[in-house]
Amino acid sequence: MLQKLLNLTGLNRQSPYVKQYIYASNMRSSIVMSVVVIVLEIWMIVRMTRMWFRGELPNPFTYYLEKYYINYFLLLSAGLIMLIYALLFLREKTKHPWVGRCMMYAFSAICIYFGINISVGDYTKGEQMLTFLTMELFVVCLLVWRPVVGFLILTVSYGIYVYRISGLMPVSGAYSVLKNLSELTPDETYEKLQAVRAATGLSDATQINLFTMWLSTLLFCVSNYHMTLNQAIKDESLEEANRRLSDASIYDELTGIHNMFFFRSEAEKLIGYVTTDRDNIVFLYFDIENFKYYNEKYGFQAGNILLRDVAKLIEDSFPGSLVSRFSDDHFVVLTRYEGSSDVISSLGERIHGYQKDLHLDLKCGAYRPVGEDADLDPSVACDRARFACNSIKRHYKLNYQQYDKQLEERLRLKQYITNNLDEAIEKGHIEVFYQPIVSTADSTIVSLEALARWRDPVHGLLPPGLFIEILEEHRQIHKLDQCIIEQVCRDYRKAMDEGLPFAPVSLNFSRLDFELCDIVGFLQEKAAQYDVPQRYLDVEITESALTEQQSLLQEAMRKLRTAGYKVWLDDFGSGYSSLNVLKDYQFDVLKIDMKFLSGFEQNSKTRPILDNIVHLTRQLHMISLTEGVETQEQFEFLRSIGCERAQGYLFSKPVPLADLRVRIAKGELQIAEAYAQKTES
Repeated sequence: MLQKLLNLTGLNRQSPYVKQYIYASNMRSSIVMSVVVIVLEIWMIVRMTRMWFRGELPNPFTYYLEKYYINYFLLLSAGLIMLIYALLFLREKTKHPWVGRCMMYAFSAICIYFGINISVGDYTKGEQMLTFLTMELFVVCLLVWRPVVGFLILTVSYGIYVYRISGLMPVSGAYSVLKNLSELTPDETYEKLQAVRAATGLSDATQINLFTMWLSTLLFCVSNYHMTLNQAIKDESLEEANRRLSDASIYDELTGIHNMFFFRSEAEKLIGYVTTDRDNIVFLYFDIENFKYYNEKYGFQAGNILLRDVAKLIEDSFPGSLVSRFSDDHFVVLTRYEGSSDVISSLGERIHGYQKDLHLDLKCGAYRPVGEDADLDPSVACDRARFACNSIKRHYKLNYQQYDKQLEERLRLKQYITNNLDEAIEKGHIEVFYQPIVSTADSTIVSLEALARWRDPVHGLLPPGLFIEILEEHRQIHKLDQCIIEQVCRDYRKAMDEGLPFAPVSLNFSRLDFELCDIVGFLQEKAAQYDVPQRYLDVEITESALTEQQSLLQEAMRKLRTAGYKVWLDDFGSGYSSLNVLKDYQFDVLKIDMKFLSGFEQNSKTRPILDNIVHLTRQLHMISLTEGVETQEQFEFLRSIGCERAQGYLFSKPVPLADLRVRIAKGELQIAEAYAQKTES
């Protein structure tokens, strides 16, 4: 209730924008007032001067000078001053609003003073009080006042005017009362004088007219104020919305620094300036290493705080440079090359201060657009700096890498891979190599792992570690995995039709397969198309894939097991949550990562760790399989601790199916009896 009363009277607090809006509105209205006043006063001065020269004014000139000329010139001067200031304000030549407010108050006071003085003289001559009413309308209705201020202006000015005319009587009325006074008797004279005293008071009609004008002017003042106020609030809301949209278009919402839209446009301008020393600029790409695990351990809120702190730190470290958030925990900077390495080193040291019990590091890739690339598009420059940064992500001791010719060749190969995958699949350049998995009991092949190889007509046999990582980064890995599934199913059908042996095959599924397509549905579709029994197809899922999209992967694994497929846990021991994975998921085969055998002969801890893992596997009713077996000593140890299966170069590297059959035919490898005969049961 109190707030409504404050709003109605105009005593509520106004925002700076609303105050400025009302002030500007009054300045514009002051121009109209001033022009009208100036024109009227010049006309009145000219008119009265002409009447004086014509002898149409009976009183002496000093009377008109005192009663009219001084008031005319006073109002004319006030109008001229107000007009000049208002024009200067609109042309942004003055920045002192308090001066304008003082002038507006003074101009308003002079207008009301003029109206009262002129109208009092007119009233005594029996004329209308239009000058007073006009000035009241000018001041209170053209200008915007808070209702309480408008009330005070009207009440005080009307009070003064009423007080000034209360003891006066129009000349025509006094003459009608006092004429022929000498011819009256004393009693009649007394009655006439009493009538004069009564006539000097305001009539009821005059009082009603004045009150009506006061009330109507006040209501218009209140209405004008609230209309202007509402419009100011609407404009302020629109300005705020536009400001937010403008900020959103150039600022990153989370960190508060510029976004990539702003970076690209400004970088393009900066590179194009004639004054820019292009040989001394560098694009930097920063990546917070282990930020993903920081988010997982401490939560997204803590991660967001870290991003804001790092963004501010980078921005402060490169004053006067172009700094933006690229995406996620990645930032880009366009700065001077000279001295940048020292700043980068200092930044890396300061980042360590934000780490808790997780190692945080700041990786940086750099690209210098020199020579033929001086006019390179900023987006491409950022991509090259990013590529340089990504090339050292898994190198603990390297925190800085500059883009060079070697990296450029790798980038071209990367672009080639992403651009030619579909063609490679269509033309059969993607092949399946098979690596045997043997039983430790009798060294016979009990399974095969299907591995992708790209035999490119331009680059030759591409290493899988290169193109698989690239396809995952560009979210095309599902195309490759679907191609492998179909080839394996086709190889099985061909073997069955020709009466050749064929062992169960394990297929590697990427985490992205479950996100980008219905990989389980595709597997079932191809198995049905080539009539492949479920026991001939197993699915390997890496441990690291299970740390994300848990609900999605759990549902996919449930479908696989329900359909009759075995599910393997690949690369066990390479991640951070191995035991949690065993607790939360159900697997048929546990595939122990090859890193456990890398220091087998030298590291005395390897044997008891492997022994315990194999023992745990038996307790959980899973089959144990160790990959990376390269020596007979390793194989004998795995057999001694009860590991059921082994895989590695000791038996065979991944080879085409035809080569594998040749080795089996020569007796170098033996396939388990269950799969040596043609059987589809």
